[in-house]
Amino acid sequence: MNTLITDLDVLTLDDAGTLHARTTLCLEGKVIRAIGEVPPGFVPDETIDGAGHLAVPGFYNAHCHSPMTFERGWAEDLPLDRWFNERIWVAESALTPDDVEWGAALAACEMIRSGCVGFNDHYFYMDRVAGVVERSGMKAALTWCQFGIGADKEVGTGLAGAVAFAEAWQGKADGRLRTVLGPHSPYVCPPAFLREVAALAREKRLPIHIHLAESPGQVANSRRDHGLTPTAHLEACGLFEGPAVAAHALYLTDEDVAILARRGVSVAHCPITYMKLAMGVGDLRPLLRAGVNVCLGTDGPGSNSDMDMKEVIRFAPLLQKFATNDAEALAGDLPLRMATRHGARALGFPEAGVLAPGRAADLVLLRTDGPHWFPRHDLVANLVHCGKGGDVAYVFVDGRMLLRKGELLTLDEERIRWEADRRARAMVAKNLSIVREYKG
Repeated sequence: MNTLITDLDVLTLDDAGTLHARTTLCLEGKVIRAIGEVPPGFVPDETIDGAGHLAVPGFYNAHCHSPMTFERGWAEDLPLDRWFNERIWVAESALTPDDVEWGAALAACEMIRSGCVGFNDHYFYMDRVAGVVERSGMKAALTWCQFGIGADKEVGTGLAGAVAFAEAWQGKADGRLRTVLGPHSPYVCPPAFLREVAALAREKRLPIHIHLAESPGQVANSRRDHGLTPTAHLEACGLFEGPAVAAHALYLTDEDVAILARRGVSVAHCPITYMKLAMGVGDLRPLLRAGVNVCLGTDGPGSNSDMDMKEVIRFAPLLQKFATNDAEALAGDLPLRMATRHGARALGFPEAGVLAPGRAADLVLLRTDGPHWFPRHDLVANLVHCGKGGDVAYVFVDGRMLLRKGELLTLDEERIRWEADRRARAMVAKNLSIVREYKG
């Protein structure tokens, strides 16, 4: 499929931050063929009038729990420990594979509509989520979460099954799927289990996706139990000997930062969750100065409430500026880079995240004719701080159009909304009885 898009602005997010005004974009198969003049012999199958639109690389959600759309609004106004223990763990005890599939499908609709082309998912029944990825046309790195505290505590499968899933689905969906091993966290998983996962990751050449250092209490408990910070403990267990994504990493020492930089660990930052659950902020400046690949994520809809990466792009710099009292924190196009090329790299799609000839045709077109886009003193600033997820008009992944003029092309959104709402309400009905039993 060849697509010609005319008369649009293109923000490449290349090293120079190049912005092309009123130009032409040629997509050939899965890649970008040209920006500017149409190459000789290029014959489009479709031509799009891009007037009033801005093309940017598609957003990559570096940490989420997509099926938790079912728990949107279910665990409100609670601190982290109560959010987990009184609501989330209880709710997930009633989870079924069908719930996961429809919850992930609802999230995919939401993500595509707000310009997300790929997501890094950490949850259960990942074979069902893989099917959603295959149908939706999105890219994803999928992690079947493991606790390592007994077979009765695992959801859907144990470690052997998670490895089997990873081997079966690696590279599927026409190359749009990556698979990952995912111990939940150092505060849940025993050290022996973490070392076992690390050994399997090395043997199978699989990345790691894990939660890290989300609260001061977790850090204190790790020092008490292991004599190490959570970051140093994971390094000692071998979790960082290959590619890894550490979600959150809010409470770090200077040595922790050095470990993450030395080991090439990507850090997924989810600012809206931190605000909503009053978790603290985490200063990103030391990580960025050390060269850590810091990327952005929504986290799950149970904590963030939505899957809109454009909202995350705005809130990340605002929260950093506020918390650090530094108006220059996350300046310019850095939040966009964190949401595009940094996230693509973390998920294992390094060919994405930049609009340039030969790079992956993962991109979105946003309408820029709304009043919130004017005046145009700085188009990058307008995009970061004024643009909305609802401005997204077109979405392409590997050159395939997933959204056209706001219409989803790959998913039956009406059926998904109906099924998800019905099933989520049924799950909540089960959960209410479980909550009453839990409270005695």
